[in-house]
Amino acid sequence: MKRTLLALLSLALAAPVVAQTAGRTPLPNVPPPPPEMAPFDAAIEPEVTIKKRDEDTVEEYRIKGRLYMVKVTPKVGPPYYLIDDRGDGNFTRRDSLDTGVRPPMWLIGTF
Repeated sequence: MKRTLLALLSLALAAPVVAQTAGRTPLPNVPPPPPEMAPFDAAIEPEVTIKKRDEDTVEEYRIKGRLYMVKVTPKVGPPYYLIDDRGDGNFTRRDSLDTGVRPPMWLIGTF
């Protein structure tokens, strides 16, 4: 009696699952991304040139031959960056790569 009841109960629970999957068709394969969106494109990766000038180390970062950032590490003191934000050849000095955007981080409650 218990086995028959258990079998009927399992069939009753499995019926909705079978009904949901009966009318489904598989999704078509996902097409590949366009060539210009291919990941890890060698043209997008920066070329880094490291030069020693007197006591300083200068790292030049280029993409497709265009210089966009220079990192200067002096012998004494912290490194600083020269960054071309607009792409017009005018570099601005930054002491870090931090953009200054800080999300609010309030403590709401502790448990």
